[in-house]
Formats: sequence, structure tokens, C-alpha cells
Amino acid sequence: MNLRHQRRLKIESSGRAFARLNQILRPVYGLIFLFKWRDEDADKLETSCPEGVWFANQTVNNACASVALLNIVNNVPDIDLGDHLRQFKLFTTDFTPALRGDAIGNFDFVKSVHNSFARKMDMLNADLQLKSDASSRRKSKAKNAEEDDAGFHFIAFVPVQNTVWKLDGLERQPQNLESITSDDWITHVVPELELRMAQYEEGQIEFAILALVKEPLAQLVPDLAQNIKSIISFSERLSQIKPDWEDFVHNVTDRDSETGHSSLSSLFVEYERLHEGIDQAELPPTIQMQLKNENVQELLAGRQELVTAQAGLRASIRDEAQTIRMENERAARRRHDKGLLAKGLLQVLGRIGKIKSVFGDVDNY
Repeated sequence: MNLRHQRRLKIESSGRAFARLNQILRPVYGLIFLFKWRDEDADKLETSCPEGVWFANQTVNNACASVALLNIVNNVPDIDLGDHLRQFKLFTTDFTPALRGDAIGNFDFVKSVHNSFARKMDMLNADLQLKSDASSRRKSKAKNAEEDDAGFHFIAFVPVQNTVWKLDGLERQPQNLESITSDDWITHVVPELELRMAQYEEGQIEFAILALVKEPLAQLVPDLAQNIKSIISFSERLSQIKPDWEDFVHNVTDRDSETGHSSLSSLFVEYERLHEGIDQAELPPTIQMQLKNENVQELLAGRQELVTAQAGLRASIRDEAQTIRMENERAARRRHDKGLLAKGLLQVLGRIGKIKSVFGDVDNY
């Protein structure tokens, strides 16, 4: 699945930082908003889940982020979900939101991925209290219920069939925010985010937004392949008109631009796929028009423009490859449960009778 989170934007007050949403790479498949949960009036929700909208309730503990992710990816028509998620989406197509939530709880593939990032303490500190609060508030309908102890929660915003939806796993049904007529659906989400943030005093709490976007490498690879094929085409055209044109090219980097080689091969994990893409790439109409030119200087200038553009593509690919490695290393550290080490140390201290002396020293600070 060619997806990644672009960045987490930390927001401290409404009216600031929303402009940064426009800096996120396109296309944006959905937004995940982290906030301090509070109940809302049920009359804002749909009476039933609309056809064409995949929405699941959160029926298991400590899974609001996973549910939010699934509520986004299962509503994006043009992404490759992979075999596991594709079969799961097909299997749950006719389910109600509650049944989909139960299916998520029984979905071994999602459970194994989700739990691989959870430490023992995380599992013990599940958001059971949050769900309990939500249930009790719905039953009591108390408008002024005390919410200071409410937990943090992830909800999704996603465009589906020319409509922006808010998908909150703790709500029974989706909420229709607004109809849209363009791809700039994010601007329609901002008022909803500002409204939520205005419910808290400024500086009282921080919020975060996670954008689910297309993996940049998924676009950079074909762009680079097309660039290389265009440069090769210019070289072939120049050879037809002036066989000794290469005498004008003395830069090694310039020659490497036709192979995608140089330092890129050691950094780019999909180097082989790049060469497959070169064969399959199609020349843009503008390049095809330029190749009809017989002026050697203009052909050399057009080729040089592509070589210069390729330097930027190479830099972007190197940056993305480095980002992927850093994220993989961070995920590996996240999966390493240091709680087990702490538990083992405490057990050893307990066996040798040092627990009391250790905590006694701490109390003196």
C-alpha cells in the first residue's frame, strides 16, 4: 500500500497553523484529528450509514487510531489495499458500523500490526474509561456533564462521493459536514476543527493533525523514470543530427542522468523498479514537440533543463529514502518493550531485598 503519514501538525490554538495544512503533499486521502473527546448531540449524525461510505464503530479498547485509519483507507477508491485489507473490505461491505467494529476486533492481521506497536503497559491502560464515559453520557443526555477526565481520541475526516465526512468510531453513524465541488476538501474541514478547538481555553490543551497521503516515492519513481527516458530521447535525437554532440558534455553527473546511477543506487531501495519504469514511461507531449526540432543548441538546452530537473528529483528521492529508514528505525524502537526490562530489574531488586532502600532514597528527593 503506497501510503504514509505526511506529518503531524501540533496545534495550540485555533486561528493558527491551519495554513500549514495546505503545505501537505497531495493527494490527501484523509485527516486524523487528535483531541480531548467530548460527546456531541446525536441529531448531527446520519440515521444510518450511507451507501458508499465505509464506516466502523470502535467496539474494542485502545483502537481509535486503527479504526480511524481503516475508516479512511476503506473509502479511497484508487489505492491498493493489499490482499488482507481488500478481502476484509469486501467481507464487511454489507455490515453495519457496529458489526464492522466487531470484525476489526476479530481481524488477526490488523490485531497483529496494532499490537506490535503496543507495550504491555499500553494494553493495560486501554481507553475503556473513555468508552464508559461516552456510553453514560449518551444515556443521561446531561448537557453539562463534567468532562475534565475525558480521554484523548482520534477521529477521521475523509471525502467520499463529493461530500466531506467526519467518521468518529465512538459515534453510532457518520456525520455529513459539507458537499464539495472541488478537490480542495481540506478547507471545508477547517471550520469543524476550529469549532472543536474553540471549546477549550487557549493554551489549555494541544491538538494534533495527521494527514494520510500518497507515498511520495510512488510518484517520484515514475517522474524520475520519465525524466531519464526524456534525456535518453534527446541524446538519441542529437546523435542523429550531430554525432559528436557528446564532446560538448564533459560533466560526469550529466552522463549519469541517463542511467539513474551515481549515489542514487545506494540510497534508493526501489532502484530496480526505476529501470523497469524507464521502459514503460511515456514522453510528455511537450517533450515530443521539442524532439522534432533540428537546432542542436536548442536540443542541448532542452536536454540540460531535464538534467537540472533530475538533480531535484534525485535529492527528493534521497530525502524520502532517508525518511523511510528513520521511520522504520523509530518503529523498531517503538516495538521494543522496555517495560519488560524494568519489570525484570524490579524482580531482581525484590529478590535481593533492595526495593525498600531504593524507594526510600527516592522519597528523600
